[in-house]
Amino acid sequence: MIIQNEEIVRRHTIAILVDNEAGVLARVIGLFSGRGYNIESLTVAEVDPREQLSRITIVTSGTPMVIEQIKAQLRRLVPVHKVSDLTVEGPSVSRELALVKVAGTGERRVESLRIADIFRARVVDSTNESFVFEIVGATEKLDAFIKLMEPLGLVDVSRTGVAAIARGANPI
Repeated sequence: MIIQNEEIVRRHTIAILVDNEAGVLARVIGLFSGRGYNIESLTVAEVDPREQLSRITIVTSGTPMVIEQIKAQLRRLVPVHKVSDLTVEGPSVSRELALVKVAGTGERRVESLRIADIFRARVVDSTNESFVFEIVGATEKLDAFIKLMEPLGLVDVSRTGVAAIARGANPI
């Protein structure tokens, strides 16, 4: 949380249901870049092949006024069916996946395995010199795991971005 011009800047997860057609993602991203809004995380996947619908999940930060502007502008885009701010519209579940490569031998190797076990990270690839861990959870959990791996020989990180969904029986 940051304070900007006496207003609180908060992170929001916004789910957008769109037509699954060429150019839709570019239009949504263009809306953000054209107005100087930052995207912290972005995931896209087809969610209804029969209706040809995709879900775009964007994590962004802004003051309440900026977030309302973003949602209003998204709703005006033609291929957009629904915009939901999962941060404020009720309970939701969000997860992110990361692949984390750590190189090391001896005690560093043992320590990386111990920390991975604590974080419930799985080894998905192993050589004599390195591990690739798969870890799933909240963004903060992944950040903490990666930070602990840095002194142990962190080599590379690949993250999916946040996938989120509202809790309960209602869609999006």
